[in-house]
Amino acid sequence: MTNRNQHVVPHRDRWAVRPEGGSRASSTHDTQREAIDRGRQVAQNQGTELLVHGRDGRIRARDSHGKDPNPPRG
Repeated sequence: MTNRNQHVVPHRDRWAVRPEGGSRASSTHDTQREAIDRGRQVAQNQGTELLVHGRDGRIRARDSHGKDPNPPRG
């Protein structure tokens, strides 16, 4: 199984963590904060990226936990 980026997306009246390219949510949560926390755990364990979407579906934040091809300088 390949590691896939995790997405926090709106899911009916809740929030879901969904692997990239997946048709089903791996978990659902009452708040976006809970979904972000769970998605971050999964992304850290897998060494992938967490992408947080707003209610409009647009990506509003990214958090990389893997081998970043363009790491920040400093």
